[in-house]
Amino acid sequence: MDRVMGALKVRVGGALAERFVLSAFFLLGTVLGAYVEIPLPFTPVPVTLQTLFVLCGAAWLGRSWSLGVQGIYLGAGALGMSAFAGAAAGAVYLAGPTGGYLWAFLPASLLVAGLWPRVASKSLWARVALMSAASLLILTLGAAWLSVLLHLSLAQALLMGVLPFLPGEALKVACAATLAPKVRRA
Repeated sequence: MDRVMGALKVRVGGALAERFVLSAFFLLGTVLGAYVEIPLPFTPVPVTLQTLFVLCGAAWLGRSWSLGVQGIYLGAGALGMSAFAGAAAGAVYLAGPTGGYLWAFLPASLLVAGLWPRVASKSLWARVALMSAASLLILTLGAAWLSVLLHLSLAQALLMGVLPFLPGEALKVACAATLAPKVRRA
C-alpha cells in the first residue's frame, strides 16, 4: 500500500509540475507574443502573436489553468510588467484601445478549454471551428470596446478592429488547431 501511495504522489506531483511548466510557457508566450508586433497605420491596434498562445494554452491547460495564466498576464501587465504590445504596461493600458482585446483573452480561454475535450479528437475542421469562434470572440469584444472608446460606428469598428486582423487570425487558428492535439498527445 505504501508503494502505491508513493507512486501516486510522484504521478500527481509530476502532473502538477507539468501544469506549472506549461503555464509558465504560455504566460511567457503571451508576453513574447505581444513583442511580435505589426503596427497598422489605420488602427491603434497592432497585429500580435498573442492569440496563438491564448488558443493553444486553453487547449493544453484546461479551463482553470488557462484562465489563471491569462489572469496573471493581465495582472502582471496592469501592475507594471512590460507585457503588452509595444512593451507597454500599466492598468491604464487595459482601458485603452487594445483593452477590449486583452480582456477578451479570458472568455476566449474559457470557450476553448471548455469545448476542447469534445472536439480535440474530432476532425481538423471541428478544431478550426472552435478556435475560430474564440478568435472571433476576441476580435468582436475588442472592436466593441474600440467602438465605445473612440465613438466609432459599427462599420468603422469592423473596419478598424476586425477586418484587418482576419488573415493573421486565420493563420494563428490553423496553427493552433493543428498543433494543439499533437502536443497534447505527446
